[in-house]
Order: sequence, then C-alpha cells, then structure tokens
Amino acid sequence: MILVTGASGKVGSEAARLLGAQHRSTRALVRDASRAPRADVEVVTGDFDHPDTLDAAMRGVETVILVSPAVPAQEIAVIDSAVRQGVRHIIKITSKASADSPVERRRGQARIEEHLRTTGLPCTLLRANAYMQNLLALAPTVKQSGGFLMSAGDGQVGMIDARDVAATAARVAASPEAHAGRTYWLTGPDLITYDDIAEELSDALGRTVEHRRTTPAEHRVAMIRAGVPEAVATSNSQAFGLIADGDAAWLSDEVTSITGTAPRPLRTFIADHIAAFT
Repeated sequence: MILVTGASGKVGSEAARLLGAQHRSTRALVRDASRAPRADVEVVTGDFDHPDTLDAAMRGVETVILVSPAVPAQEIAVIDSAVRQGVRHIIKITSKASADSPVERRRGQARIEEHLRTTGLPCTLLRANAYMQNLLALAPTVKQSGGFLMSAGDGQVGMIDARDVAATAARVAASPEAHAGRTYWLTGPDLITYDDIAEELSDALGRTVEHRRTTPAEHRVAMIRAGVPEAVATSNSQAFGLIADGDAAWLSDEVTSITGTAPRPLRTFIADHIAAFT
C-alpha cells in the first residue's frame, strides 16, 4: 500500500491519479474529503496536527509519498507516525534545504530532512526546482493589467511542472528499494527567465505581456498590499532575490532518467493552462 499525503495539492493529487491509473494499491490522505483527488484510490481524511488520524492513515502502508506545505512540526509528525506504523520507505517532496538559509521554508526543509535521517527509515528525496504552477499566481494581474511584477531580475530558473515531479514520485514508489538513500534534483528541460515567461505568454495570448521589474523589498510590500500573508511575502521576496543571484540556475536530466519521459517545457505548461490567463 502506498500513502500519498497532501493529496489535494498540485503534486499529491497528480501522484495519486497516476498511481490509481496504474492500479497500484494507493491511499490518498486529505484534510477535506471534498477536495479529494479524482483518482482510483482509497481516500482517507486526516490532519497533520492530529497524530491519531495519521496513525490510522498509515496502517498497512509500506511506502509514503510525503507532500505537505513543509511546516516542520507537521512533516515530523508524519514521519514519526510512519515509524510507529512500520512504514518501510518515505519519498519526500522537497526543495533546496539549508539550515542557514535566509529563506524560512528552506530552513524548515533542512529540519525535516535531518529528522528523517535520524529515524533510519529508508528514504528518497525529490528536490525540485521552482514549480511552473506558481506562475498561475500571476494570472490575475496579467488579465487585469497586461503584465506582472517580479523581482528576480535576469535570474534563470530550471522551472519544472509539478506533474513531472508527481510522475517521478509515482515511479520511485513503484520500486522504492532501488532509490533508497538517493537525492534527485528535478528540473524542467530549460533554464528560463521571467522575460522568457512574458514572451511565451505574449505568444500564447496574442498580445504583449509585460515583465515589470522591481526590487525584492518593493515586491514584498506589493505582495502584502495584494493580500499575501506577511510571512509568505517575506519568504517569496527572499527567494526571488536569490533567483536574481543565480540560485535557481540549475538543470538535471533526472526526470527523464527515472520516468523515461522528458519533462514538460514552459510552452506546454502555458498551453495547458491558458484559460487561467484569459
């Protein structure tokens, strides 16, 4: 049995769908049953903040695909439940992690990964570059003003479609022993800038989409004014500043080597989600 946590999110829902389509015995953990993935899987409700619900979801499970908002206390609770229930392998969806990073969520990922290592539980880390799905947050301003604000400068990103991260997780879950102790760095096929994103959106929409440059500090203020929680705006602006400094300019071929299929390029992602921008 495979358990997918965070199964209502962009990675978890697609991983559950793929595993269900492969007729693998799969359980999808969601907090709200109304947001369960449309997949041929068993759906269970639970809460990362309530260990008893995690223990119930873990019973009979051999492999966990661990997807969550990366709140350390919550993911550590999932890991501890997996240990209690005899899970044999955890596949953790993660990102760049560093205990001394200026970005809070990266420090959080480092705490979670360290805890996972201390348990001795066999695991695989899928360390993804930035998700293309995050571009959907730009859609309202693209529609309203014909452009978007960004503080990443000319920084390049090996941006990846979350569907390709999910496909990699599903493939690893099919034979986890072969991937024990491995860390995979997952990216899309190209290094792209936000100028490239504006150009691809312009081509797809048939009108000019403007990339409006700003500084991370100014961007943080703009996000807060737009209703983004202050902590999230701070973390986002720090991450965009790091992108401007080249922090996300890395590529790998590990999606292809694991799944046998090349990751989706930016143009395909925009075509598949064009309705969000129109």
